[in-house]
Formats: sequence, C-alpha cells, structure tokens
Amino acid sequence: MSRPATGPQVAFRDRMVDAGVVVPMGVDGLLGKGRAFVEVFSGLDALLTAGVAGEGHELFRFPPLIPRWVLERTDYLRSFPDLIGSIHSFRGGDADHAELLALLEGGADWAQALATTEVTLLPASCYPLYPMVAPGPLPEGGRIFDVLGTCFRNEPSADAARQQVFHQREFVHIGSPDSTLAFRDMWLERALETLSGLGLEVRSEVANDPFFGRAGRMLAANQRATELKYEIVATVGDAEHPTAIASCNCHQDHLGAAFGIAQADGEVAHSACVGFGMERITLALFSAHGTDPAAWPASVRGRLWP
Repeated sequence: MSRPATGPQVAFRDRMVDAGVVVPMGVDGLLGKGRAFVEVFSGLDALLTAGVAGEGHELFRFPPLIPRWVLERTDYLRSFPDLIGSIHSFRGGDADHAELLALLEGGADWAQALATTEVTLLPASCYPLYPMVAPGPLPEGGRIFDVLGTCFRNEPSADAARQQVFHQREFVHIGSPDSTLAFRDMWLERALETLSGLGLEVRSEVANDPFFGRAGRMLAANQRATELKYEIVATVGDAEHPTAIASCNCHQDHLGAAFGIAQADGEVAHSACVGFGMERITLALFSAHGTDPAAWPASVRGRLWP
C-alpha cells in the first residue's frame, strides 16, 4: 500500500532531482541514480565491506529473483501480500499473441494475457540463504553471511527514501537462540556507531514489520512486545518524520523451522540479521551534508573514500 509522502519529503526529492542526484522515471518509487549518488553508494558499500574484513563472513550475491516456492515457505504471502511482486510472462501461441495485441491496442490491461512463472521478485536479501543452508546441521557456532540483494516491495511513494526497488546489505547469523540474539544486539550498537561516524544523527527504536490485516496487527504487537525488531532512524528530508535506514532483527526459529534447518545438536536453528538500506543511507547522507559530496566534511569523505 502506498504511503503518502510529507511535504518536506517531496521537497527533498525535488532537490535531489534538480541536483541530478536522482532521476525520476515516471512512476513513484522508481528512480534512476546519477554519478554523485552512485559514488556515495559505492563508498558506503566499501565501508561496510571493510568493517567486517577478516571476520569470516561467507559472502554471497544473489539475483533479484527467487523461486516462488521459497516466497511461499517464508510466509511472506500471509504477512505482506500487498508488497509482493510476481513475475509473469507470455506463454501462448499466435492466437493468444493476437489477443494480447488487441488488448494493448484497445488500451486494456494486456497483462491479463500473461501467465505466472516459477519466480518472484526478491523482497529481502537474506531469503535465498535459508534453502541453501537447509537442512544442516550447522557447524558448532552456526554460520554468518554477508549478502547484498536487489529487493522489491510494492509501496510506491513520492518519498525518495521509499523506493520500490532498492538494495539491502545484510549480515545474517543462523545458529542458536543465544548466539542469534547476541548477534542482533552486537550489530545494533555497531550499526549505530558506523552510521553516526558518517555524520548522521541516528537513534534506535523498537519497531515492527508492516504486517497485513487484522492478524498482522496482532503479529506487530507481539513483535514490539518481545523487542524482536529495532530500527535505526535518521532524517531523510523531514526531521519530524525520520526514516528507518537500517534494522536489526531476531527471527527466532521462524525461518529455521520453515526450511528445516538444524543446529549442530539437532535443534531447530534460529536466525538474526542486520539490514542496511543502501539507498536510504545514501539519501540520508545527502540530506545531512548537501547535494555536493565534494563539499562534505573531510571526516565523512575520509570514511567513504579512504
């Protein structure tokens, strides 16, 4: 569901467009990126890579698609049906093609002539890990991963920070209840330190995912009550409505049970992750320091481009 952007958020997006930092593409939530954006994004990605150097993370990069059955097994359809993106394609013959063209020329919805495929758009960077790891058993101490994914969520907005297609850099731990909770808590402090070191005014807040419907409201309340999710927020154009630019999450055994992942002792594995919203952090830097990275504080430039 689309969230209305505030006046300051729209004004910030317009400033980014006027400066050539981003390029509108005719649909809310879909933006091209200019040179300045790309250079800051790349510097941020390198900073995160340097921050975990030598720590033994298993590095993987996955395509922006996952098998349909993986999305189904994660329960994403139950929790976030309004955010999914399903891939459809044409499977017919000549007569079906003629029907499709007739729909197109008549201004009708030609997509009704398409059929589903075996893939969907990736909603979260870590999802491909769980079928890859299953069934285990995990080694003692579990496994830690570094993933970067191109993700999609159907929530168009005039707010530049709420893009339909975005990159999520995640560090993920699959292990025991104690080790995953410790991983989440460690990364909450570490992420705050990393982002504040870039001159951003950040704070952490207990949060919940945007679960859908009446049952979703109960899930959200439980997630907050048990403090499974923390978001790190910063200003992206509107100081009165800060934006979540990173999150630290405990999944407990939800994904371990869904994919049948066992710990070394045979018990169901737990998982936790920290997710850095790469576009949102990049935009927060432009919001904090201005549209010209060459004029940013030397301390910030030195961290992004050592």
